[in-house]
Amino acid sequence: MIKKHIPNSITALNLVCGIFAIVATFENALLWAGFFIALGAFFDFFDGMAARLLHVKSEMGKEMDSLADLISFGLAPGFIVYQLLMQTNNSPQWIIFDHNTALYIAFLLPVFAAFRLAKFNIDTRQTTSFIGLPTPATALFFASLPFIKDAVFSADVPFLQNLIGNYWIVFVLVILISVLMVAELPLFSLKFSNFAWRENSFRFVFLGSAIVLLFLLQFAALPLIISIYILLSLIQNQSTKR
Repeated sequence: MIKKHIPNSITALNLVCGIFAIVATFENALLWAGFFIALGAFFDFFDGMAARLLHVKSEMGKEMDSLADLISFGLAPGFIVYQLLMQTNNSPQWIIFDHNTALYIAFLLPVFAAFRLAKFNIDTRQTTSFIGLPTPATALFFASLPFIKDAVFSADVPFLQNLIGNYWIVFVLVILISVLMVAELPLFSLKFSNFAWRENSFRFVFLGSAIVLLFLLQFAALPLIISIYILLSLIQNQSTKR
């Protein structure tokens, strides 16, 4: 049956986007790299939806999805961060064999993404929600940084230029996001079993906020959107405990 191959084909497009993003980072085309990661996230959203709609979910599809996510949402953003760290104005010089190992902090992202994806595959609690920050959210956060940097330097605002060009700011972001990926932090998913407001109010508020912010700020809105996602999840967790 052809339909059973449709979700895996969409997953393969996600993987191809991740590969293209990595190639773009080698050419220092970080805006293109960010674009390909965003496109990969689009395909990642729809491969699962296609599998559910066509009733063709499979173990192979699940494993392939994780492998594609590791490339597109782990390794690709790691290379983006590596390039951003190379361009910072105050990178420490931890030289080993003629290589500045201070830049290798970027590759904590694919390492923690691998732990996150492996945990997701065996964690039965994550069927309708997430425990820890999903890898697509992580990737989109870092994919947005080149766009923010480009906008800041185009606007010629010295304070913001120094901020986004600071090694230690990027360093802290990498550590924080890596920890969030594997933290025991319950986060709601965007899977709708129905469209009732009572059961999906946090999802609707999040999606509405995300659409408005994307319209106003484009790619620069992504860090804000991900912060809102975490904040709304924390509020939802507190409300369900009462």
